[in-house]
Order: sequence, then structure tokens, then C-alpha cells
Amino acid sequence: MSTLLPEPARRTAAWCVVLLLVTGVAAVAIWLCVIFKTAVTPVLLALLGTALLGPVYRWLLKMRVQRSLAAGLTCAAVVAVVGGAVYIVVKALIETGDQIVDSVKQAAADLSKYFGAAGTSLEDVASNAKDLLGKFGGTAASGVISGLSVVGEVIAIAVLALLLVFFFLRDSDRALGTMRSLAPRGTADTVEAMGRRAFEAVEGFMRGTTLIALIDAVCITAGLLILRVPGAFGLGALVLIGAYIPYLGAFISGAVAVLVALADRGVIIALWVLGVVLAVQVLEGHVLQPMIQSRTVQMHPAVVMLAITAGASVAGILGMLLAVPVTAAAFGVISELRGRYTAPG
Repeated sequence: MSTLLPEPARRTAAWCVVLLLVTGVAAVAIWLCVIFKTAVTPVLLALLGTALLGPVYRWLLKMRVQRSLAAGLTCAAVVAVVGGAVYIVVKALIETGDQIVDSVKQAAADLSKYFGAAGTSLEDVASNAKDLLGKFGGTAASGVISGLSVVGEVIAIAVLALLLVFFFLRDSDRALGTMRSLAPRGTADTVEAMGRRAFEAVEGFMRGTTLIALIDAVCITAGLLILRVPGAFGLGALVLIGAYIPYLGAFISGAVAVLVALADRGVIIALWVLGVVLAVQVLEGHVLQPMIQSRTVQMHPAVVMLAITAGASVAGILGMLLAVPVTAAAFGVISELRGRYTAPG
């Protein structure tokens, strides 16, 4: 029957069948990830780390460094860089955290004079911000490694993810050969292309987001310092962390910065801070995103928000961080399949 169909119709039918199969496999994969999230979490983090560190590793190979040594040096470099960055961020948040919380409480008290009960509720939330954050963070992390403290969980996941990054970097060629050998007969090239497209999407997202996060954090911190807003470095650290949660992270960190400025510097400075935050977001959306992430999979903001919501429902804060790169990988696979099976024209 299919032989009676014209070539474009057969290609479209093949595309639909492949899309249904991929959707079924993706559904099963998501279900397995939820069931085995303790083991899956470090693997996903390692894949993100591998995507981010791939260029460094390939540069070392071009310098004729042995594969295992190159992977080891790359991991050592990331430990030094990430460790230093975490130290700076944590130190900034510890030194300015109380000041930021007090400023938010003061802003809520000022707002309560004008908005009554709504402002009072905001003040209550600000007063209990640390408790709320601790409870939410504990809930999100409780299912990762049962029986360990939050600090122990983070250390265990980080160490395991780092070891996996080492092996993913060193044995990437073997992994590609294994994937081709496991693919059904006649589909090895398609499976390889899908894998490469998915990894390229994740690699582009990680590199682009990291660079954009640094630029956003530097610009907003500089603006806050010029405006003499207290806790500028801590607020900049929040911007840096929040950039990995598109839209939502920028909104929350920007709102906190405006509230702090409102409490300590008044309405005029708060409006200037709002202008700085909006200017940086415009710069990101109209200049940085098109320039830096032009080669990555472009997703509609609604898709990004749905992915973040789904990730939060599955794995809390960690799910929010992983949702967008995983979705980018899925869009990369779909794009590859569409290019192979959709009828031209």
C-alpha cells in the first residue's frame, strides 16, 4: 500500500512513525528518570559539565596531551574554577545575606503603609525568608540521597558527577561506537546524528548561558555599586545563579535588587535600579541571546516556562535547573528527525 503513495507522502508518514516512537521512548525515559533519580541526577549533571568542558578537553588533545591526562587536567581546572566561584558567591551571600533580608523586610514595611494587608503579608514572608528557603531546599533535596544531610548530598553528587565527567570526556569516542553498535540495523547513522545534535544543543546552551550569566551579573553588580546599593556583590551572585533558570531567575533576582534599593536608598534609586535591571534584560534578549546562542536550539518562552514547571514538579530546584538543557536536547533530536524525514517543500 505504501508503494502506491508518492515520495513526499511516504517521507511524511515515516517522519510521523519515527516521531511517535521517539515520543514513546522519551516518555519511558522520563518515567525511569523519576524512579531512579538518585542515580540519574549525577549523570545529567555530568553530561552538562561535559558539554561545558568539551572545548577545553579538545584543546588539550590538540596540544598532544594524552587522553586520560587531558581529562584529568580538565576536571582539575573545573574544580579550581568552580570551587573559587562557589567560595566567592557563598562569601558574598553570607556577608550581605542578613543585610539583604533586612532591606527586604524594611521595603515590605514601607509598602504595608500604602497597600495594607498585602504589604503586611510581604513583610511576614520576608521575616521568614530563611526558614522558607531552608524548608523548600530541604524538600527539593530530600529525595536525592536518603539519610544524608544536605551538605553530604551535595558533596556526594558533586564527586560522582566529577568522576563521570572524567570518564565521559576520556571515553567519548567509545561511547559513540557503543551507541552505533546498539542501534537497530540500518539506523546507526540516524542514531549518531540524533545523539550529536542533542549534545550540541546542550553544549551550546551551557556555554551560552554561562557567558550570559557572567555578563548579566557583572553589569548589574556594577550598576548597583554605582548607585551605592548595599549588598551589591550578594545581589550580583543571585543574578549569576538565577541566570540558569531562564525568565524566572532573572525576575526574582531583579525584584530582590529593587526591594533592597527601595528600603535603603529610596524610591528614586529603586527606580534607577529597576532601569538597570530592565536595560540588562533588554541587552540580553536583543543582543546577547542572538549573538551568543544563535547556533543553539531556539525555544519559545512558553515552552521554556512549561519545561521549568515540569522540572520543578519532578525534582524541585534541581529539576528547574536541568529542565531547559534537557528540553534543548529533545528539540535538537526533533530537529534532526524533521530534517531527515519531513518531505521537502
